[in-house]
Amino acid sequence: MKAQAKWEQGLAAHQQGALEQARALYERVLKWHPNHFDAVHMLGLVAYQQGHLDRAALLIAKALKIDPDTAFAHNNYANVLQDQRKLTSALASYDRAISLDPQYAEAHNNRGDVLQVMGRLPEALLSYARALEISPRYAAAFYNQGNAFGRLGRWREAVESYDQALSIESQYPQALMNRGNALFELRDNEAATQSYKQALSIDPAIPYLAGTLLHVNMQQCKWADYRTQLEALLIDLRAHKPSCLPFPLLALTDDAALHKQVAQAWIETEYTKPRAAWVSTACSRHKKLRIGYFSGDFRNHPVAYLTAGLFEEHDRSQFEIFAFSFGPDTPDDMRLRLEKAFDHFVDVKDCTDAQLIARAREADLDIAIDLMGLTKGCRPRIFLARVAPVQMSYLGYPGTTGISEMDYILVDQTIAEPVDASHYTEKFIRLAHSFQVNDPSRRPSDRVFSRAELGLPPTGFVFCCFNNNYKINPAIFDCWMRMLQSVPGSVLWLREATEQAAQNLRDEARARGVEATRLVFAGRIESMADHLARQRAADLFVDALPYNAHTTASDALWAGVPVLTCKGQSYASRVGASLLRALDLSELITNNLDEYVQLAVALAQDPARLSAVRSALQQKLLVTPLFDIKRFTRNIEQAFLTAIERKAAGLPNDHLDIND
Repeated sequence: MKAQAKWEQGLAAHQQGALEQARALYERVLKWHPNHFDAVHMLGLVAYQQGHLDRAALLIAKALKIDPDTAFAHNNYANVLQDQRKLTSALASYDRAISLDPQYAEAHNNRGDVLQVMGRLPEALLSYARALEISPRYAAAFYNQGNAFGRLGRWREAVESYDQALSIESQYPQALMNRGNALFELRDNEAATQSYKQALSIDPAIPYLAGTLLHVNMQQCKWADYRTQLEALLIDLRAHKPSCLPFPLLALTDDAALHKQVAQAWIETEYTKPRAAWVSTACSRHKKLRIGYFSGDFRNHPVAYLTAGLFEEHDRSQFEIFAFSFGPDTPDDMRLRLEKAFDHFVDVKDCTDAQLIARAREADLDIAIDLMGLTKGCRPRIFLARVAPVQMSYLGYPGTTGISEMDYILVDQTIAEPVDASHYTEKFIRLAHSFQVNDPSRRPSDRVFSRAELGLPPTGFVFCCFNNNYKINPAIFDCWMRMLQSVPGSVLWLREATEQAAQNLRDEARARGVEATRLVFAGRIESMADHLARQRAADLFVDALPYNAHTTASDALWAGVPVLTCKGQSYASRVGASLLRALDLSELITNNLDEYVQLAVALAQDPARLSAVRSALQQKLLVTPLFDIKRFTRNIEQAFLTAIERKAAGLPNDHLDIND
């Protein structure tokens, strides 16, 4: 009776959240009855709730030896195993719980979660459906089902699932947040914004949401309270609060130290250890170095536009080139081109992380190159597990990955100066000239566009910026409006925008005393060659800050349009400077926004000076290194050889400069 009384007191304390008191009372029961199933099991649950996973696993396993036929104990044991990343064992335990109690809705839901983590999404959906068949008002199962639909790109069904969850539990911030994410993918930005705001009203500290909301507002060029929100966000981030994902932050500040802090925190939070074991290989066992490029963007995508020529140009007498593609299998021209460009094109889109890691290790790579970094669709666990003796980050993400297992980042002397080393977890490999590869076969067409068909006025200077909307912020827009005010009759030519985003920019122009008609939005054009050709109608490309134009800057230069940039303090804010220095056009690099505006106006008001710049650009396009794919390929191959030679010699990673 005494033991039962203590057990009941312990359970009551546990239910009230008094975990230490519950633990002490359960332990008192076990002194009298060491094989008291409920006390052992609940003591394990307390350990789990306190984050002591190993102790929790031992205790719940002990309880199951006492009574192996209790479904909820198998379910709790599986929860612990899942958090320990022992996914196969967790799945087996959920299956055991369900075999003991087929109507156990929570076990079906949890089984779906582990299947989702394993990447077995169709099976996960079946488990959620079964949970909801048993318990039709199970909000968490609808939420998890929505997450699975989202990972499959079935965004409309994801929204419907989140709506079902919210109809049951209206104050469900995670469901509101992920509903917003799905709506954003469906390009319903206004509805996404409302969903995010509702989530924040319930839980202001929900991870990453404040930054996501600001990013979505920037996509729409909605800047009400922008500066206040940005200041609050940066204060929270510097206090180590998880308020923003790494990628959106690149367009909000050029504080490279903060970029590193946020990247490292996200990796450690979202991709916790244990990490798969790796036995390092000191040097290649093959006649040719095996280079593996990893990406979800081997399709019509800016990174593919830049790199296609590189893959084709690699020296096959020294290198064997692999692609590991975990993005959609699109039938577009670029995808077909890339499948032919590699010696081995491995489609791993349906592989779990563990399966992808195994496939990559089977290839026995010497160097693994991540072309995505921390962008949408990235799979950092591949590189955390280490799939090659040398791992490099390149091109797709303009900043540090925060991954300690990433040995190098490929940059150049403009992007990364020696003083910047503390802002990166990787060592630098600084390529000669510019880090950015360019495919010179991506040429403008011969089509000549009239200003009328482009929507441009018949006369007047044309400032141009074809950056994504999220790169436009109030500070850079202020600069552009100052340019228009200083150059009568000039216009600002921007990329195609949604009608709402375009209207917001027109309103912002009027608020700054500029007629809305002086903003011109480029319509969509299917032919990339024609898109490049029409840019010749621009007089000057004005870059954004703190996230410069990258591929779009190269496009403008290749079309013969000078690019005016302002160099910042981060990788993303130095790309324009990198490209211009490689073209020997450093006179177009400014160091602050006042200088940037002054030079733009000076060029617009001095036709002879601008004409000289354009002539110099045309002359240098074919003789300077930026668009010389053969020269670039030899440089990056030298980087590969140098890094692997250091590895073979047993030397530690170090900053490397590759000379032309």
